[in-house]
Amino acid sequence: MGFDFEHSIEIDRPAEPVFRYLADFENNPQWQGGMQSCRWTSDEAGVVGATYVQEARFLGRRIDTYFVVTELEPGRRISIESTQSTFPIQVTRSVQPLGEGRCRVTAHVRGQPGWPMSMMSGMVRRSIRKDYERLKARLESQG
Repeated sequence: MGFDFEHSIEIDRPAEPVFRYLADFENNPQWQGGMQSCRWTSDEAGVVGATYVQEARFLGRRIDTYFVVTELEPGRRISIESTQSTFPIQVTRSVQPLGEGRCRVTAHVRGQPGWPMSMMSGMVRRSIRKDYERLKARLESQG
């Protein structure tokens, strides 16, 4: 049993630079809580088949997760899937233009945590919501 949910937020910035920022996973520690580091491990970054590793802290534990980019629609959507982790997860980040200088960012998160499901689902949802609020504040302050 796992979880499957979406979270969306509107950002007062053009879609293209928002997508570029989101698709470069090395930016993750700047806006994702608990994220310690993130680096590309393949020769090419941001293409289907590209790989990266991230180190995060969650519930006081270090979690190293290895990912592969599984889908890319340039400027619009990028999907990743963990290949090695204590927390199997798939994430799709989408950016939809809403007009001059605005866009909607949506995260579709699916996972199969090894911890008790009733505890994990709510924690992951709250964490994602807070992360995307930080993303919004960070990107809008750059405008």
